Amino acid sequence: MLQNPAIRTPIGISLGAISGALSRYYFGLWFAGLFDTGFPYSTLIINVSGCFVMGFFTTLALRRFITIHPDIRLLVTTGFLGSYTTFSTYELDAAKLFRQHSLEIGLVYWFSSYVLGLLSLLLGNAIAGFVWIKEKL
Repeated sequence: MLQNPAIRTPIGISLGAISGALSRYYFGLWFAGLFDTGFPYSTLIINVSGCFVMGFFTTLALRRFITIHPDIRLLVTTGFLGSYTTFSTYELDAAKLFRQHSLEIGLVYWFSSYVLGLLSLLLGNAIAGFVWIKEKL
């Protein structure tokens, strides 16, 4: 069964995602306890550490400094780091655009993802608040 990549690959990604989500949760609790403030240090540390690991791991894997099976790459990048922090994937995509295309295209993606993501979050908050208020009436 695990010889079939159509089964093996999603299982690997899923295992990585489970461990990434749990790591994010427990590290978040731990960091929140260390830095008992209103500033989201835990999210900042998790996102920055995820970016570091994404950069370190993909450089090793893609530049062939070490041989890593494609399923293990997906387990770590898409599964673990994608679940630990999607911010690392966002930064990896921005870096690829900077390298492969141009500074302008990379900046458009980087800035628009930031602004549109924040605006979408605020819009979702507003719509949920509106729906909740309508439901209470």
